[in-house]
Amino acid sequence: MRRRLLSSMLLVAVIAVLLLGVPLGVVVVRLIHDEAATELHSEATRLLIGVEYSISQEQSIDPKQLEKNYPDRYIQVFVQGVAPIAAGTAPPAHRQMTEEARSENGYVRVSQDAAQVQQGVRARLVLIVALILAALGVAVGLAIVTSLRLTLPLQDLARIAERLGSGDARPSRHRYGIPELDRVAQVLDRSAVRIADLLGREREFATDASHQLRTPLTGLNMRLEEIVAAAGEPAIVREEGEAAIVQVERLTAVIDELLAAARRQRHAQAEAIDVDQVLDQQVTEWEPAFRRAQRSIKLVGSRGLRALATTGGLSQAVATLLENSLQHGGGTVTITTTSTEKSIVIEVADQGPGIPEELGGRVFERNVSGAGGTGLGLTLARSIVAADGGRLELIKRRPATFAIFLRHVEGDGRYRVVSGPA
Repeated sequence: MRRRLLSSMLLVAVIAVLLLGVPLGVVVVRLIHDEAATELHSEATRLLIGVEYSISQEQSIDPKQLEKNYPDRYIQVFVQGVAPIAAGTAPPAHRQMTEEARSENGYVRVSQDAAQVQQGVRARLVLIVALILAALGVAVGLAIVTSLRLTLPLQDLARIAERLGSGDARPSRHRYGIPELDRVAQVLDRSAVRIADLLGREREFATDASHQLRTPLTGLNMRLEEIVAAAGEPAIVREEGEAAIVQVERLTAVIDELLAAARRQRHAQAEAIDVDQVLDQQVTEWEPAFRRAQRSIKLVGSRGLRALATTGGLSQAVATLLENSLQHGGGTVTITTTSTEKSIVIEVADQGPGIPEELGGRVFERNVSGAGGTGLGLTLARSIVAADGGRLELIKRRPATFAIFLRHVEGDGRYRVVSGPA
């Protein structure tokens, strides 16, 4: 990435310098030539005026004096009443720059060697090239500094993400002075805190489960041993079998209690989220796929709704519904958001043929699919929504319409979650 940044910035700098430097060089060359021609014409005009004045005063014109007054010039005077005068050394014909001034009595021609002008042109072009190289040097320096400033934080963020993936959930607290990268770092830090909390709860759950399951399993094992030992005595076998059933029921109750505790932990992760933000993100993500299928997604209903859920859970559930509609539905998909007295409701409906009657009551069962799918998507989506304290229901078969019911945000900011009888 650093190489691409450097190449891009240098390419932009070279193009900018060339777009400015080449026209500047052309303008400078023209200005130098125009200035030399103007100077020669001015000298010719002054000479013509001086020659005519000398003739009017009956003074002689000394070629040596002209050569002395105008060094590096070749002067030719053609005026009535005076023999043609030539002063100085004539430059080669292919390098000669000539200007002349005319009057009624004649004209004066002044020439110089164009090599002198070319020398000035080269000097100024060298200066322009030096400035271009200096600008490129500054551009290279800025490109290096900018690429380092961008790539080093990205490498650091990649290391942090890799560390999170390996289970090291410590927040880094790194900030880089770049708003976009700082936001990514903040999200990673929040994710690290959540992962650490989840890992802690999972460890606690595993400890509780192992402790609470050990006792009923031990009792069940003892009863089974008694049944085996008393295989020839039906009365004892019956008695011990009934006791084993009691132990199994107790074990089932313990498992149910542990699962309820796990759900309460997940419910504790729910927070007030912006429903519009999640839906807008999903629409943006799925629009290209629907566009390729010559279909569209429409978002209607109440805006500015907030509900108790997790952003990841709601995003995954909505994505599952959109994917099902893309594969099995048809027409425009309409996502409608409403707020009722009890819930925030998100409806996802399309204009397809709907769900067959024989599958209407089984769409949420595991491994049930009407079109060769895995039969897991809706099952997992329903579990995810339920884990956040909500519900996912099929409210209409034709056309297929699913609804996600989420909890309202309490006004005092405390989210009471009820799981099972109070």
